[in-house]
Amino acid sequence: MKLDYRTVWISDVHLGTRSSKAEYLLDFLRHIQCERIYLVGDIIDIWKMKGGFYWPSMHNEVVQKLMEMARRGTEVIYIPGNHDELFRAYVGTEFNGIKIQARAIHVTADQRRLLVLHGDEYDAVVCTSRWLAMLGSEAYDWLIEINRWFNEGRRIFGFPYWSMSAYIKHKVKNAVNFIFEFENALIHEASEQQVDGVVCGHIHHATIRDTAQGIQYCNCGDWVESCTALAENSRGEISIINWVEQSAYLLEQASIASGTKKHLTVA
Repeated sequence: MKLDYRTVWISDVHLGTRSSKAEYLLDFLRHIQCERIYLVGDIIDIWKMKGGFYWPSMHNEVVQKLMEMARRGTEVIYIPGNHDELFRAYVGTEFNGIKIQARAIHVTADQRRLLVLHGDEYDAVVCTSRWLAMLGSEAYDWLIEINRWFNEGRRIFGFPYWSMSAYIKHKVKNAVNFIFEFENALIHEASEQQVDGVVCGHIHHATIRDTAQGIQYCNCGDWVESCTALAENSRGEISIINWVEQSAYLLEQASIASGTKKHLTVA
């Protein structure tokens, strides 16, 4: 049985890196059907791939699944981010049914207008100092690598996935302040564009927040730490999907742990 949505938003998959939870995303895509899916940036990590090519078959399967969805009638819109900014040169074109756009205006079922963009242009570090942004990205990669080994240990002992890196990030004061400032910058942009809300990615922090200004701020999260997406139902209501909690894949892992089924290893 498939989960039926009007619209789905996904960002920050970082295919091409060892930290991408491509297995979870592929499982998610296989369990949904929707009219439209937005890929809200950093789907493929060109930054990391410049330092060494890593492209396992599972990452290719994710791309193939998205193209299959486009062929079967789902409107797939790709809005590049800073890690896949190479694709910004192709804005206005279409690749295997996937439309590439710089940003989009999405109209919900209840006729609200939402600005959809990755959001890196509102990150002061990315905008003012590219080398510092890349240095920060390297430090973040170390944290993600520690998280990967930490969860490998949890898997061996039969414990479910838990993002230590996300927990640390949300507890560190500077990270919390950065998230708050980023959200406010996007809310201000939505107000300037005279839309009802904004959907973005970039900071790997899934949330939906209704503001005093009447602007709804939505962030997709990521498929590196938390495995989250946003989904709109037939009434225009938007919710966060946490696939770590909802995944049939995790139920399968539970049966595997008991020795009854072969499984994919999440790396």
